[in-house]
Amino acid sequence: MAMMFMFLERKYPVISYYISEFLVSGKNHRASLLAAAEDAGEGGRHRNPFLPDLPPQPSSGQDANAGHPSPPSCSLLSAGRCFAGTQNVSNIQKDEAWKVNVRIHGCDLEQGYLCGTMEALNVPLADTPVVTFWEGEIVDAKNYTFFTGKWEASPEDDIRHWSKFPSFTPLLSQIETDGGKSLDLSNYAYIFMRWKEQYFVNVGVDCGLTIAGFYYVCFSCSDGSISGFYYDPNSSPFQKLELKCTNEKDSGFTFSSYELQ
Repeated sequence: MAMMFMFLERKYPVISYYISEFLVSGKNHRASLLAAAEDAGEGGRHRNPFLPDLPPQPSSGQDANAGHPSPPSCSLLSAGRCFAGTQNVSNIQKDEAWKVNVRIHGCDLEQGYLCGTMEALNVPLADTPVVTFWEGEIVDAKNYTFFTGKWEASPEDDIRHWSKFPSFTPLLSQIETDGGKSLDLSNYAYIFMRWKEQYFVNVGVDCGLTIAGFYYVCFSCSDGSISGFYYDPNSSPFQKLELKCTNEKDSGFTFSSYELQ
């Protein structure tokens, strides 16, 4: 996180102030979660470095429903991790794409919460890279389900967008049966999330982008790749976000590991 702030402070001096204010002012419980995530760092329980050839299927039933275990802990979904890729925007006139950088500032699987910053480069009508602060909901059937219930997203919108991810297909029948309440996602090699941008960090609302919508996100525990689709009834549909975990110069190489419960 320090490296991110140093980079951003050189370009946008107010960024670290806004982020720190957001995390601590009136949100002490979330600040505690972020501190716990930072303290955990690379520690914690022993992680299994061996990945299955095929992702394990989620279990369901009454036993799986008891306690609702959290999604698998993954070394690539933790505070300080960085991702880079693109977001594609299609409209009637042309296809557009801009580069996107994402950094996770905090992640707590037990509470189903994470947050971070997103930087969009080469955005039309924007004179500078656009940085936003976002908060995320981790789908775990305990804190959050596959049904959004807000942000103008209907259950039909939810299923339509989640179904864009091939890894969602094995879950669909159980979700249609009981809303996915009996799913045990702790044994699944993918983590599903929603990312909601909260505010612009370095620009005004007239920067050429909107943050009225949110992202449906699927994270692969095996390689740290992220795919997502932006939903906003007033924007182009199914804007695709594609990200890969990056190895920053000062952080060495990273190998994925995740832990099945």
